[in-house]
Amino acid sequence: MIRVTPLILAVALFMEQMDSTVIATSLPAIAADIGTEPIALKLALTAYFVALAIFIPISGWMADRFGAKNIFRLAIFVFMLGSLACSFSFSLETFVISRFFQGIGSSMMTPVGRLLLVRSTPRNELVSALAWLTMPALIGPLTGPLIGGFLTTYLSWHWIFWINIPIGIAGIILAGIFLHVPDARNPRPIDMVGFVLAGVAFSGTVFGLSVVSLPALPLIYGYLTLAIGVTSGVLYLLHARRTKYPLLDPNLFRHKLFRASITGGSFFRVGVGAVPFLLPLMLQLGFGLTPFQSGAITFVSALGAIASKFIAERVYVWFGFPRALGFAAFFGGLLIAVQGFFTASTPAVLMMAVLLSGGVLRSVMFTGSNALGYADVDDEEASQATAIVAVCQQLSIAFGVAVAGGLLEFTTRMRGAELGLFDFQIAFFVVGGLSMLASFIYWRLPPDAGSNVSGHKRITVEKE
Repeated sequence: MIRVTPLILAVALFMEQMDSTVIATSLPAIAADIGTEPIALKLALTAYFVALAIFIPISGWMADRFGAKNIFRLAIFVFMLGSLACSFSFSLETFVISRFFQGIGSSMMTPVGRLLLVRSTPRNELVSALAWLTMPALIGPLTGPLIGGFLTTYLSWHWIFWINIPIGIAGIILAGIFLHVPDARNPRPIDMVGFVLAGVAFSGTVFGLSVVSLPALPLIYGYLTLAIGVTSGVLYLLHARRTKYPLLDPNLFRHKLFRASITGGSFFRVGVGAVPFLLPLMLQLGFGLTPFQSGAITFVSALGAIASKFIAERVYVWFGFPRALGFAAFFGGLLIAVQGFFTASTPAVLMMAVLLSGGVLRSVMFTGSNALGYADVDDEEASQATAIVAVCQQLSIAFGVAVAGGLLEFTTRMRGAELGLFDFQIAFFVVGGLSMLASFIYWRLPPDAGSNVSGHKRITVEKE
């Protein structure tokens, strides 16, 4: 069961991850067909992330109120409907609305799927279960560009959305047959004020960072929505302290390991979120490679992430969370910074070796960090924890892209020249350094922190 449950839940992650990478390769064809410019379709991508930011906070309450398994299957269905709506879009406006609707389904799939896994898995088996959960999801980014390119070239871009339908149907059926998860429900009242404040806070922040980092609208809109988002976030924290049942309970941060997982993971994701934006641009604009050549180099990162899943569990049993996470975060961030030393004359094999190693460390880091966060969180708080984790992941990735885009703009203005290799180098050094900071958060933990999940203490006792 330790493998069956996460693999069924991973259907949703696979569909979500493949969808995002497939669309990236098909934007020019979609733009031409609906009569708009490719850059304008960034609004559709932003709408998707705004939907995630608004509805992820309520996913925990929905799971507790109506049952996690029911919400998970409903989320897949909504995602499928959104996919159909995208395929029948005939203008920029309809495509943006369809992507927003698709994002609503996605906002429930990942956190509720993770909640189902946590509730059905003993803590000492959680690392292995999380590794199996994310493995199929990693195949999505690996196959997405190839599938998207094939469907768009030889059929039509509509197929990149239609392909979600059979996958989603399989997920709904398999979940109904094989998922036998304790469905503890907690019908606490909905915090509507908190929902509004959190929705404005997170969506304003994500939208603002998106516009500031990759302007598709005047920058003033980005700064205004960012200010509104931050202000709403402060108001939410004040509200949550006075509310008996807050939508997202800040008191969960009283748990030391949960706090370390969120803080360290967020720092590390700044660099991880920036790399998919920086590296293809540097390879294509800086080195003059074609999109296919660029993709042929960068895809090995996903291969490294997949390979790491076979060793992640043993790594944490042998070394424990603090040492293993600290090592993975430090050297994973260092390998992000190393990409700043790439030049047009750097052998492709060397670049691929760096990306492959980085993919291994990144995946080991995320598997362990996600598991550590549940080491001192009980089952009653699991739904709140999964929602907070999902929100922080989205915000840190969006922040990483914003930092990378802001650095490129700042250095080009300071030099008074067009975008060049030097600008990418500075960006890689900075975001890599930010990722490395996560290591110090984990190294400060006691050596046996989270041993009830990692199994490290058990193997130490056996040796003695």
